[in-house]
Amino acid sequence: MTVLETASIADQPRYDCRDAYVETLAQLAEADHRIVGVVNDSVGSSKLNSFRKAFPDRLINVGIAEQDMVGVASGLANGGRIPFVSAASCFLTGRALEQIKADVAYSKTNVKLCGMSPGVAYGELGPTHHSIEDIAWLRAIAGLTIIVPADPIETAAALRWAAASEGPVFIRVSRMSVPKVYADDYSFVLGKAITVREGGDVTVISNGTVLWRALAAAERLAAEGISARVLSMPTVRPLDVDAVVAAARETAGIVTAEEAVSGGGLGGAVAETVVQRHPARVSILGIPEFAPTGSAGYLLDRYGLSPEGIADAARKLVRTGS
Repeated sequence: MTVLETASIADQPRYDCRDAYVETLAQLAEADHRIVGVVNDSVGSSKLNSFRKAFPDRLINVGIAEQDMVGVASGLANGGRIPFVSAASCFLTGRALEQIKADVAYSKTNVKLCGMSPGVAYGELGPTHHSIEDIAWLRAIAGLTIIVPADPIETAAALRWAAASEGPVFIRVSRMSVPKVYADDYSFVLGKAITVREGGDVTVISNGTVLWRALAAAERLAAEGISARVLSMPTVRPLDVDAVVAAARETAGIVTAEEAVSGGGLGGAVAETVVQRHPARVSILGIPEFAPTGSAGYLLDRYGLSPEGIADAARKLVRTGS
């Protein structure tokens, strides 16, 4: 059983995916001496204190110097190590974008970039700390695998996959607590969507912290007689094109929902696929502007990324075709 069967996803206990991250990273490092951590003075916010204690010589802290951090990681990869770079996603992808492009993606170095606390997790710190653009601008860089796990089970599975795979990878690691979506037997498969709920009327495609909200939306829709298919799309690149085309062909339309900008991310990838492969109605839910200061929950609700907001977008596709 890949998907966890629950009565109501919203009532389940919540977990910080950073805990799964550091636990899995320590297990990987114990089994493989090549695994090292590289951070930008973010040991605490990345929850790497226990890793530093267990492997004091294998955690490199470059200080608040993100460009250096990615360059150092690339050098370590060229020397045969497998570096996992841990930093707040807004600073990792914003400040070091050139190094990610040139030193990691273009050079095809075996660096694993871990964007911590992405989206609006740092809500009260405002627009400078919101990391809503990261997926969009990383999608513009060729050769970079992009993974957005939805819960601690998928986070751990994606990390294990990344450690065993050659080449550059970006993984979002959520700070915002989320319920478990997947059962313990879940296995991450690159480029494959997971049908976490069957449905034939409309499709909701989501990932990351919004996936459980999409499931909660489907529960509401089911009570109204609307059957919503919910696809988890953990890999934004490579995208599961076949799953997207099937959704466009078999249901009234597609709603995409993500904790990111509404242009260029998961929604953009889905829309590009639909317009080229099988035209269909697509409603893209995301954040269309510099989001203001506020709690993460408030911000998601503000931009329609609540269960009710997602359900409403699906209703419009089914009932009005708009």
